[in-house]
Amino acid sequence: MSCLKCQTLPSIPKSEGNVIISCAVSELADKIKDYLSLKEFHYQIEDSETLSVNIEEFFSFLEALCTFHNFTRVEREGISLLFLEKGVSLSPSTLKLMKTLQQYRDLMGATELSTLIEKGALTAHFQPIVNMKNNTIYGYESLARGVSDDGNLIYPDTLFRWGREGNMLFYLDRACRETSLKTAAVKNISSKVFINFIPTAIYDPQHCLQSTVKWAKQLDFDPKNIIFEVIESDYVSDLDHLKKILDFYKSQGFMVALDDVGSGYSSLNMIAKLLPDIVKIDRDIIDHIDINIVNQSIFRAIVQIAKENNIIVLAEGIERAEEANFCAQEGADLAQGYYYGKPSAEPIRKI
Repeated sequence: MSCLKCQTLPSIPKSEGNVIISCAVSELADKIKDYLSLKEFHYQIEDSETLSVNIEEFFSFLEALCTFHNFTRVEREGISLLFLEKGVSLSPSTLKLMKTLQQYRDLMGATELSTLIEKGALTAHFQPIVNMKNNTIYGYESLARGVSDDGNLIYPDTLFRWGREGNMLFYLDRACRETSLKTAAVKNISSKVFINFIPTAIYDPQHCLQSTVKWAKQLDFDPKNIIFEVIESDYVSDLDHLKKILDFYKSQGFMVALDDVGSGYSSLNMIAKLLPDIVKIDRDIIDHIDINIVNQSIFRAIVQIAKENNIIVLAEGIERAEEANFCAQEGADLAQGYYYGKPSAEPIRKI
């Protein structure tokens, strides 16, 4: 059984019509008038704070208005718009659909993201994760990429900014998980695959994660070769909810990893509470760890706790041989970073 949240993607109409613009104060209305005159839009003044503009294409109009440099965020929140398609009359019920310019700005990113998801224009790149004992490939971290109409890549910082601004993290997170599995299958990856997920985007693991489990089974993945990796763990206030998600993954035979360990004050408590299969020590701890005594102490403390609880230790962000040597000597089982290989569309098969 599915829910409305799982099926509904946001969109902004692209048709011709009229835009009613209502401003919190007349000074904002004056700025809007200056903008419309500059861009040679035809408009009517309804009153000192309200304008009506005839437009050919709402999305383009909105995109130009949102990026107009004279508007601050506070001003965007004080400007409300209502789009009326041809033949739609203004009524109390339609007025309820009015959004602020800031809300429309957020929705624009969500619309771009929605289009990518609907078109299947997400892919994954893979970064190798190395077994430090024998210098062989243990697995890969799958990293999401969007593909624009002109073939250029859209990187995660943009994708997830759109997701946050448009309240679409749920859709993006689900699409990235499924894309990671499908792309790994296409690339014939038979080793471990680390797949990121955002715990705050999952409200009910049994329901929200059912499509991920379905694809893993349908693509004949051995569950123990799929490792679901928590990102943004420092921002999770409800550890019981996170534990519920990790326990669900474990119940399906998957492994789980905790990312960015060492970057927040609660990291050690989270290890004890969540007992992941793998901990990834934050890249800020690894950076020049061969000469940073404080970071060495943090590293050793994490390794000790992990070893006492049969948890695998992965050193993340290794870029220098000296860092790799220190981590190997001090108990890291796995390593990841540019020193071994960058994320790529074609997985590196040998180090």
